[in-house]
Amino acid sequence: MSEPTTQPLQAIERRGLMFVISSPSGVGKTTLARRLLAEDPDLMLSVSVTTRPPRPGDVEGRDYFFVDEARFIAMREAGELLEWARVFDNLYGTPRAAVEAALAHGRDVLFDIDWQGAQQLHEKLPQDLVRVFILPPSAAALEERLRARAQDPPEVVARRMGQAAQEISHWGEYDYVIVNADLEASVASLKAILVAERLKRERQLGLMDFVRRMQESL
Repeated sequence: MSEPTTQPLQAIERRGLMFVISSPSGVGKTTLARRLLAEDPDLMLSVSVTTRPPRPGDVEGRDYFFVDEARFIAMREAGELLEWARVFDNLYGTPRAAVEAALAHGRDVLFDIDWQGAQQLHEKLPQDLVRVFILPPSAAALEERLRARAQDPPEVVARRMGQAAQEISHWGEYDYVIVNADLEASVASLKAILVAERLKRERQLGLMDFVRRMQESL
């Protein structure tokens, strides 16, 4: 038997995961996503490409990559998008190359996308996907949040409320569901999910070698 050693073993190599947060508009998923990104250095944002016009405060390359519809369609036809969807007359999609490179290097990628995008990711990379659906505490609370944003006219708010029912009907396709009644509690729940998913045996690619080296040192 070999002599015991106090030398630390190497960190376990891990494949990254795709962490999807979806919800109807106005539930707070963007706020939750920004909190996670600010507090978790191992998490990076997947920046979508979109045909919707920039809103006040939007930053190119941080919030979205803004393109016209012709450019979007060209990217889609060339296979450059991992997923795409049309939402409220605008197109949204995820550039493929940056995400696949991040996963291969053990980086976790956060997605702020809808159920259509989540379905497409599940079809292509199910083993890398973790899906969380965010619900509002009530329909009244959702409408109040939409009106409080003051970014959309009343007819758009009404349209988003009508769309919310369809979006919420897809909650059962997700791995986890959080009711966003309290921001801090929701952030804590998302962090707990991340910790558990990162520790799954199948994501720790170097675990077999790690255990073998440990056994050899005993």
